[in-house]
Amino acid sequence: MKSVSIDKLIEDLGLEVIHKSDNPITEITRSELSRIGLQIVGFFKYFGYKRIQIIGNVEWHFLAGLEKKVRANRLDTIFQYPLPAVIFTRNLEIFDEVIDAAKKYNKTILRTEMTTTKFINRLINYLDDALAPQITMHGVLVEVYGMGILITGESGVGKSETALELVKRGHRLIADDAVEIKKVGEDLLIGESPELIRHFLEIRGLGILDIERLYGIGAVKKWEAIDLVVELEDWDSQKEYDRLGLDDEYIDILGKQVLKLTIPVRPGRNVAMILEVATRNTRQKQFGYSAATELDRRLMQELEKKKQK
Repeated sequence: MKSVSIDKLIEDLGLEVIHKSDNPITEITRSELSRIGLQIVGFFKYFGYKRIQIIGNVEWHFLAGLEKKVRANRLDTIFQYPLPAVIFTRNLEIFDEVIDAAKKYNKTILRTEMTTTKFINRLINYLDDALAPQITMHGVLVEVYGMGILITGESGVGKSETALELVKRGHRLIADDAVEIKKVGEDLLIGESPELIRHFLEIRGLGILDIERLYGIGAVKKWEAIDLVVELEDWDSQKEYDRLGLDDEYIDILGKQVLKLTIPVRPGRNVAMILEVATRNTRQKQFGYSAATELDRRLMQELEKKKQK
């Protein structure tokens, strides 16, 4: 299970440290958050204490309206739980009772100047990305007509050469050789390159190419959603390849089914052009039109006419 440390959270989101635990729960493993509302009034039955706790304007004013002794008792009860951290929004004043409870139970208190809604949205997005399931696949990721195309296949089949030709045609390179893929949310797959080899492309016989320097900043991109997987394979004259495109094939990546095409490669085939056409055709299907289905419909209509004669 992936996790994020409190220290990294503080650094990445620019949070102000009010009190730092000397033995904090360093690993955050879930992106859900809690606002300490019901707990302030004493309801703890379904307290999500393993989540980061948020105190916003509403919670702060409720606490401010309590007598000092009552406020201290309720905060003391809350801070007895193993909370990862408590974050105040809007640069709200930190009650003395909060500091006392944090020191007593060794808890971390943070603060941000952002409004509660905006900060919660930012924090959830950050945690969703940081905690997203992730794998690394061998292949090349390119953006073609706004779609992310993951090119896979055996070593030496021509993946990088195809990507280079696509870059020359005005498309963009995201990753070569190793593609880091993470699942964000329910069904969004994001692919990017490891930082060390970002924007580099290996071409056998030439070596390593820096695509950003050769073709400009517009020829590369940091990340892209994966919409289509294209597997390149050496042409096998004994294999029956799909000639109509009526039956879609899918590949499972981190639990998401992604449309997959298998393209046979042999001398004389312009694979880059085929990928461009495959991208346009996939986009058409997404908008409800399939050339193969349309041809099949016309053939069936023609057969029906012949039966009626």
